[in-house]
Amino acid sequence: MADRVHPAPLLPLSTPPAPLPDNSPDASAETAPLRRPTTTAAAPPASYIVHVPKDQVLRVPPPDRERRYRKLDALPAGRRLLRRACCGACCAFFLLLVLAPAFVGGVYLVFRPRAPSFSVASLSIDARGLLLGDASLPVRIDADVRADNGANRKVGVDYRDGGKVTVSYSTVQLATGRWPAFYQAPRNVTVVSMPLTGGENGGVALLTDQQRGSLEAEAAASAVPLTVEARVPVRVRLGKVLRTWTVDVWARCDVTVDKLAGQAAAANKGCTVKVKPLWWWW
Repeated sequence: MADRVHPAPLLPLSTPPAPLPDNSPDASAETAPLRRPTTTAAAPPASYIVHVPKDQVLRVPPPDRERRYRKLDALPAGRRLLRRACCGACCAFFLLLVLAPAFVGGVYLVFRPRAPSFSVASLSIDARGLLLGDASLPVRIDADVRADNGANRKVGVDYRDGGKVTVSYSTVQLATGRWPAFYQAPRNVTVVSMPLTGGENGGVALLTDQQRGSLEAEAAASAVPLTVEARVPVRVRLGKVLRTWTVDVWARCDVTVDKLAGQAAAANKGCTVKVKPLWWWW
């Protein structure tokens, strides 16, 4: 006989637990979210800004300059002024040394000064006393010298008073005269005529017998070498404003003439010009 199974009675449904009041410790513990423990960072060290009055900053020197400050402060006022004046003069001098070459270089690049050239155009000679050995017949020479300033476009030459021209033979001066004063414009050629005289003896008494013999032989060969020298004080005009100081110009020309009486034909062998204070121009 089969056993009869009877269904078990149903249990009552479980009801959720009642919520706890908000002020209870258990409720706060259960509802609070989980968080990782954090460590508080250390606060940065405090910094301060100290404002020092300006007058105290100027009066109190730093430690590394305190010794020098005391040394300068101990000097008397007159000595300090003298030192400042010397420093200022030295600075001005060095500044002038720097600016002067720059100024000269600028003037040279703008004007491009060149030396005028010289040559002997002609010589009219009366030197019979040299050939005859007669001291009563002085040497007379009329010289025509050609001054050429054609190489300069913006530079003029102002020839001053006091110039001197001499003609010599074998280092013996035969005649001398004056160079006239005049102004030579740029790109200008001027022929200067001047009379030269030999004075009382005219160099006749100064010639030795050997020199007189050489002079007669050269006159017979129509090739008498003479030297024409000139010392002329000049001023250089750069444009219309700038002018240089007065300097002496030395010119030397070696010529050969065919005779010592009358109008002689002069053959130039070359002329040189020297100016020491303006050697970079000439």
